[in-house]
Amino acid sequence: MPAVTYELKHVCRQSGARLGVVTTPHGSFETPVFMPVGTQATVKTMTPEELKEIGARIILGNTYHLWMRPGPDIIRELSGLHKFMHWDRPILTDSGGFQIFSLARPRDIEEEGVHFKSHIDGSRHFLTPEKAIAIQEALGSDIMMQLDECTPWPADEDYVHQSLLRTTRWLERAVKVWQNPEKQSLFGIVQGGTYEKYRIMSARQITSFDLPGYGIGGLSVGEPAEDMYAMLEAIMPYMPQDRPRYLMGVGTPDHLVEGSIRGVDMFDCVFPTRVGRNGTALTSEGRVVIRNAVHRRSDLPLDPACSCYVCQNYSRAYLHHLIRSGEILGLRLLSWHNLAFLIDLMRQIREAISQDRLLSFRQDFFDRYKG
Repeated sequence: MPAVTYELKHVCRQSGARLGVVTTPHGSFETPVFMPVGTQATVKTMTPEELKEIGARIILGNTYHLWMRPGPDIIRELSGLHKFMHWDRPILTDSGGFQIFSLARPRDIEEEGVHFKSHIDGSRHFLTPEKAIAIQEALGSDIMMQLDECTPWPADEDYVHQSLLRTTRWLERAVKVWQNPEKQSLFGIVQGGTYEKYRIMSARQITSFDLPGYGIGGLSVGEPAEDMYAMLEAIMPYMPQDRPRYLMGVGTPDHLVEGSIRGVDMFDCVFPTRVGRNGTALTSEGRVVIRNAVHRRSDLPLDPACSCYVCQNYSRAYLHHLIRSGEILGLRLLSWHNLAFLIDLMRQIREAISQDRLLSFRQDFFDRYKG
């Protein structure tokens, strides 16, 4: 029995969006789902108990950062990532590839793997498809991601073509060293930039490996949203109906709605905690920059339509004061609210799918939400 399975529960007659359940060794979760990112074995400012309170069912760990510190051997010695970070629900770990391409300088990509210097101390490292699997096996995550080459945007056709072929070859190598499919599942990653023919080519190649699930990478890297939506529409006919589809690094409210409509099951992004730490709240009417003077005397909650702990107990004036004063509590409360907002948005999306009204929900949502 594979470690991770997917059960399709319902397809929205209005939109074609999917309602499903993913089952892992550490529990199940309904999809579509937003997954908070715990980069360094912590979702920034949040405790595991608080994450459970807002309804988080699965979180992410970052292979690159955990490899750099404290190191996979230490985490393995301490009984794995779940125990290490006091989280008993599912964990997905990325391969570390995106962080190498975005953080590590300089780097050198070759067929065998990627040479790079750590962004922390400049030490030299070499990540291969096999090494990425070995690190994730030491971490003990429920879902592992293959090492892929995250194609930048823009990129010319030849580069995109060669890059996606390398990602396919790297997946083949990862599959060969994947040791415990009944304990940890491996997802391949579809690449191909913003070229429809290459996205389809990659989808066909990656899904031919018959894995428990598939990621969709290299989107939301600077390209127009319309291009991302077009690529999703192009590849979905080639993605298996009985496996989860994970759109990597995507997590703004508009993208969650539009991605769900196009058949995506899983999303993740550092966006809600990052903008929260910068003093911005996500609300049903759009973003609220709480440090702005207009909120100085406001007794309103961040979002009157939100029932989270923050909105039930704190005014905009108080949050404005915390952020302007540089108080850590302000960062915590905004991060708390933003995560709760996105997790509840996904609950509403699932409910709309089950009632065959997701397109109507989208219209109502964008009538209020102003970006």
